[in-house]
Amino acid sequence: MNRMEMAGHLIRRLHQQSMQIFQAQTQAAGLDLTSVQFAALDAIAQQPGTDQASLAETISFDRATIGGVIDRLELKGLVQRAVSKEDRRARVLHITPAGEQLLATIRPVVEALQAEILGPLSPAERKIFLALAHKALGLD
Repeated sequence: MNRMEMAGHLIRRLHQQSMQIFQAQTQAAGLDLTSVQFAALDAIAQQPGTDQASLAETISFDRATIGGVIDRLELKGLVQRAVSKEDRRARVLHITPAGEQLLATIRPVVEALQAEILGPLSPAERKIFLALAHKALGLD
């Protein structure tokens, strides 16, 4: 089996392509946010008061390193972290007004670049690809 027939290899290449497109398009728009930071910020906006462990699970990110992502978002003034009233060990997260503003600016850019990620596919093929990706991940 050659590497072009290996799902893992193709998924890795598609991931690299996706990351490059995300970075290029957000930088071209003058926005300073990585794809993981975007995912975290978007999830916090949708689930205000979520804790770091739950956030890591929501965006399928490593729990051990989510703190660094939150550190960077906090340094940029996009999120606030506070000790949970229910569990003093947990940190709850809230988006700041600056975070809401950036999210409103970046969301259309991210939505537009989705088509570029799967550019060679027709709209019908994109729909099939997304359905199969959901199925492969056990999300359907």
